[in-house]
Amino acid sequence: MDTLRLALQQQPQGHLCVAYSGGPDSTALLHALSQMPEAQARELRALHIDHGLHDLSDAWAIHCKQLAQEWGVWCLVLRVEVDHARGYGLEAAARDARYRAFAASLRKGERLLLAHHRDDQAETVLLKLLRGAGPEGLGGMRVTRRLGEGLLWRPLLDTPRELLRQYVEEHELPCIDDPSNQDARLARNFLRHEILPRLTQHWPQAVDSIVHSASLNRSATEALERQWRSAQAQLLDTATGSLDASGWLALSPALRHPLLDDWLHARGLSAPTTAQREQIERQCSARDGQLPCIRWAGAEVHVWKGRLWALPPQPSIDPHWHSAWQGEPLALPDGGSLRLDPPGQLAEPLAIRLRQGGEQLRPAGDAHTRELRDLFQQSAMPPWRRAACPLLYAGDELIGVGDRWLTARGVALFGEMRPLWQPAY
Repeated sequence: MDTLRLALQQQPQGHLCVAYSGGPDSTALLHALSQMPEAQARELRALHIDHGLHDLSDAWAIHCKQLAQEWGVWCLVLRVEVDHARGYGLEAAARDARYRAFAASLRKGERLLLAHHRDDQAETVLLKLLRGAGPEGLGGMRVTRRLGEGLLWRPLLDTPRELLRQYVEEHELPCIDDPSNQDARLARNFLRHEILPRLTQHWPQAVDSIVHSASLNRSATEALERQWRSAQAQLLDTATGSLDASGWLALSPALRHPLLDDWLHARGLSAPTTAQREQIERQCSARDGQLPCIRWAGAEVHVWKGRLWALPPQPSIDPHWHSAWQGEPLALPDGGSLRLDPPGQLAEPLAIRLRQGGEQLRPAGDAHTRELRDLFQQSAMPPWRRAACPLLYAGDELIGVGDRWLTARGVALFGEMRPLWQPAY
């Protein structure tokens, strides 16, 4: 395809990877690239995601590997687990799993090519409109964006679906027919098969108009982005990753909303719905002592000490968890770890427990025994870390708390070494 060849010439050098589902669009894209020496010279490869949602998914994976091999392209198949029991719909859960696999598989600087086309763009804009999106969402899919260590690239975003289907027919390319693409219970399929055909009956230029509107919104979004990125630089504490709550709230919605979404995405977290965003805004003025937490599928935002803190959903922690420890790397129940620095072995094993409440210790060099609760508060340890903070016991005596405090006995037991606690978040 001339369009694809021109797009390839305009991209800097770097490895290429095609997201190859086996459907008509990605089949056309991979085949066309495989015929271009300039693409093969960039170590062209393919990546097939097996969602495991259909009885034929194994056969589809074999089909993709074999066909890619015929075209001189190595194809990696990745099986993913689709978790749609946490508030996601099946469609969104499959997409989440797919993009996580994409991000994890890309090499540094590699471009992942997706076969999204002009009709896909129109469907995306309509979906965003129906979900109440602002300029960013109504700008549709970006041609390029960062993904993992590489870059996501949609070189066919201005190409009509019909041209890709013609290419498949002309070259007699075998394609996978996934029956889920006809399931009108899925939002995108309903728009594709029921709504857009009716729109184009009355407005033949509907797709062109929607895509043109997306282009205008994208231009507006880029102008706004320069402003909110400047604000973000002022509001973000790079050491903690937290965001000044009152400063964020003082921004206009046109700047406040995309700034929040970008802040979350940079941490690998999903953006909130309108209702959840409004809840965050209401909680920004919470009084001292209150610890608001706004949760949704895939993320949670805490308001603490006048700042916003973003985390993945926190696991439930058994407060009675305990373990023996003599200095080896120890996995903690929140996903964090405890080890010795420098590595070594303690003369006698310690017991590692979690906070139950009421613990006290006298830090080395301190004249007073202190409540652990007071030490946590004075040291500004975030509340979500306290439940999984490892407490170090010699017998029944508390001699250390994470890597924050050791008693005189603790200092003597550790000698030249020190405990090093790495919280999960």
